[in-house]
Amino acid sequence: MNVRVAAAQIIAAILQDEGSLSSLLPVYLSKVDERDRGLLQQLCYGTLRFYPRLNAYLKLLLAKPFKAKDLDIEAILACSLYQLLETRVPPHAAVNEAVATTIALKKSWAKGLVNAVLRRFLREQNALSEKLARNDVFRTAHPAWLLALLEKAYRDQLDNIIAANNQQPPMVLRVNRRHISRDDYCARLVSVGIIAHPTPFSPDGLLLEQPCDVLALPGFSEGDVSVQDEAAQLAAPLLNATPGQRILDACCAPGGKTGHLLELLDGCGDVLALDMAPQRLQRVEENLERLGLQAELIAADAQATADWWDGRPFDRILLDAPCSASGVIRRHPDVKLLRKPADIAKLASLQLALLQALWPLLADDGMLLYATCSVLPQENDQVIENFVRATPDVTVEAVPTSAGMATSMGRQLLPQLQGHDGFYFALLKKAATA
Repeated sequence: MNVRVAAAQIIAAILQDEGSLSSLLPVYLSKVDERDRGLLQQLCYGTLRFYPRLNAYLKLLLAKPFKAKDLDIEAILACSLYQLLETRVPPHAAVNEAVATTIALKKSWAKGLVNAVLRRFLREQNALSEKLARNDVFRTAHPAWLLALLEKAYRDQLDNIIAANNQQPPMVLRVNRRHISRDDYCARLVSVGIIAHPTPFSPDGLLLEQPCDVLALPGFSEGDVSVQDEAAQLAAPLLNATPGQRILDACCAPGGKTGHLLELLDGCGDVLALDMAPQRLQRVEENLERLGLQAELIAADAQATADWWDGRPFDRILLDAPCSASGVIRRHPDVKLLRKPADIAKLASLQLALLQALWPLLADDGMLLYATCSVLPQENDQVIENFVRATPDVTVEAVPTSAGMATSMGRQLLPQLQGHDGFYFALLKKAATA
């Protein structure tokens, strides 16, 4: 399959809310030539990362918006603008490839349009940029509604958040201490020409200077190391679980935190890993198999506890709640297109419902760690405040990490340039029955 056709179809599907990058890209990667897979990923991630800015240009360059059936042509134009602005592709090559892609899509009527739009952009780029300079959506490459929420919550940190969201994410490893120490694994990386640095907050983390294929990592297939952002690596240690305790990892896919929990328990944990999607649970199983670890896996809705809970209480619960992913936009740039303002209230309602459903399953003196990869207070502190207000047997504990900043209910980590993702933690303890 032509790589630019693949990129156009992926981005058009996302524009029509017919899938996400994580669901669409693997399908199309299998259809293109192996040598083009890197280019396909670059085109999709880069175009979506800067799409609000690219779309601002297109609004000036097009006489009228495309109909839904022709959003693949809009995607071609956006991909080409991304290449012209952010890569070293020669302008004539970007224009010629874009025109050729219209033919490959069997839309020859768009050849002249695509050619004219891109050549006009090349002629008028400076004037167009000046015209858009005061447009915050253009300047930040973020949708207006999200920008407003971020500015309200983090006015002083806004520029850093925007910069981190618009960068390519760093690659971070989690060393399996059951197999090897972090220092020894770092030395192994150096021996194969991979430079890494210890993460400041996770004792198991290594930040690579340059991303690489996981198969280039020594011992990856044997479970010596996993790929996991530093912020996510903090979750398992914060639970402070010990062997013999019963632990629930709710909404567990893709299983990074499940594996880390079991590593810290030296494989001796009684862990139930739960996820609603059977296909996502298969990935958890594959990750645990690579690590040589085992957990009880159940595909079920965490809220419908009567369908899966056996009545035995849990000493620890990790609720990695579904959220807006506003803290990991650099890893999932399609969030800028897929998320809508109304989604935040719906997600907050779901997060509160999950807390209310799982709390009765927690043993007396047990701990529940609420985690999201969101930076929005509506999904974090405000959810915990609503839960605590309605729950008499809950105590909010201090989150024992120096990462991020303390909030009224927990700990908020903001995305860092060449550092960890955005994440939130709240640690809740259940009072013992009198």
